Parts: sequence; C-alpha cells; structure tokens
Amino acid sequence: MSNTDASQAPVTVIGLGLMGQALAASFVKAGHPTTVWNRTARKADDLVARGATLAGSVREAVESSPLVIVCVSDYDAVDALLDPLEDSLRGRVLVNLTTGTSAQGRQKAEWAAQRELVYVEGVIMAMPPDIATEKAVLLYSGPKEAYEQHEATLKVLGPVGSVYLDTDHGLSALYDMSLLGIMWSILNSFLHGAALLGTANIKATTFAPLANTMINVITGYVSAYAPQMDEGEYPAGDATNLVHQAAIGLLVEESETLGVNAELPKFYQAIIDRAVAAGHGESGYAALIEQFRKPSA
Repeated sequence: MSNTDASQAPVTVIGLGLMGQALAASFVKAGHPTTVWNRTARKADDLVARGATLAGSVREAVESSPLVIVCVSDYDAVDALLDPLEDSLRGRVLVNLTTGTSAQGRQKAEWAAQRELVYVEGVIMAMPPDIATEKAVLLYSGPKEAYEQHEATLKVLGPVGSVYLDTDHGLSALYDMSLLGIMWSILNSFLHGAALLGTANIKATTFAPLANTMINVITGYVSAYAPQMDEGEYPAGDATNLVHQAAIGLLVEESETLGVNAELPKFYQAIIDRAVAAGHGESGYAALIEQFRKPSA
C-alpha cells in the first residue's frame, strides 16, 4: 500500500555531499521529519537550521526512520557504514542512491537478502539543483512492495520523474551507466565540434544553438533505430554505412588538418570500418549495434 501522507513520513539521509544535501533539503522542505548523518558533521549545519535532526551516529540515524536513504561516494563507503548495522536495518527499507555498477547493486542485494533486509537500488539522473523539480529523474529497482510503501515519500525527490523499473536490483544501475554513456558521448562530441569551429574563431556560444538543434534531430534517429536493433534488421532509410564511413573519414581528415584531437572521430571510424567489414556496408547505421554487443578486443 502506498504511503499517501508524505508530510508525516520520517526519513533518514546518510551522506551529505552536494547530492545528499539536496535530497535532505527537499525532504525537510516537503515537511518530512528528516534525520541526517555525515562523517563531517558540519555539513549538516544548514540542514539543521532548516529543521533537520543531526544524528550522533550512523546507527542512531538508521534507527530514527522506517525509510533510510544512503548517498555516499562509492559502494566501499556504503559497506563500511552499513554492514555493521544489519540489526538496526532489519524492519526498515534501505534505498541506496550511491552510483555504482549493476554487479555492485546485485551483490548488495544478495547481502541484504542473506540478512532478511529490505533493499532497494536507485539512481539519480539529475543535478543537485534539479532535485524535487520536474527535471529530476530517479530510477528504482528491487522489491516493488517496498517501493510502493514509500512511493509518495520518494516522489518528493522527483515529482514526475520517479520510475520503478523491475525487481532486478541491478537494472537501475544498468540504466544509469547506459544513460551516462549517452551524456558523455554528446558532451564530448560537442566539445570536439567546438574545438573544430574554434580554429575559425567561432565561439562555443555561437555554436551551441546549432548543436542543440542537432541533438534534437538525433532523438528522431533514436526512435527509428530502436525497433531495428530489437529486430536485427537495418534498412538504410537515411544513408548506407558506406556513406557514413566516407563522411567519418572526412571528419578525421578535417580534425587532423586543423590540428584538433582526432581520437574521437577515429573511434567512430574504427567502429564503422568493422561494421562494413562484417558485411553491413549497405545497411543502415543501426547495424553498428552488432559491434557494440561484442566484448572489447
């Protein structure tokens, strides 16, 4: 059953880095009795001034609320803080919003299951200032009943972007890594493009509007390619890979001629060369999924 009285649900936040502070501040603002703990206690000063309660120990923080959220630097820190507290965690819902891999999430879920602890994995696809706004997307995986029990409370962090995925604890982290890869790919491509245009004294601020236009165009390709990738059929609706291959070669040449780092376009070139060599010269670009599905050499 969902907890519909969000303003009355106590919550604990462990870890007060920039993201942890944003999480705790959102709960306090929404009217939750919020307990916080951080290794460096002074990081809680502003939150305490707003109405949060600073716990004297991790154990005290855990035992203060039925919902415990941890957001720290890495899984080693999670283990160090929580492994000694299985007796205090029992009967509560632990939501881990620490960035990690799907393997780490599943391993922590096994640890929790062996101790009969209720454990939910989560990821935050947002910057700290966007927490508790419509821009915030948070993904959760693990026992659905546990998520639903505290759904109203968790939606304080992402009012429209809180998404329950599946019982597989590793799925949220797998989405996280996949989406972060898109982010870095787009940002690196923008930086490379800005470096190219910089050789003609074009400012990045001048380039940015057209870069955003291209990014929006790409969303159409994503929607078109996804079913092709699922079905294993790659029609060349826009251009064949031979055409793409030639154009990428020109991007490499342009970069090298202008003295701009060509490592990124050379990676594109290596991938499409393999796809063409594998018989996908006349296929559409989505055929490159077959190269990404293979392990690295």
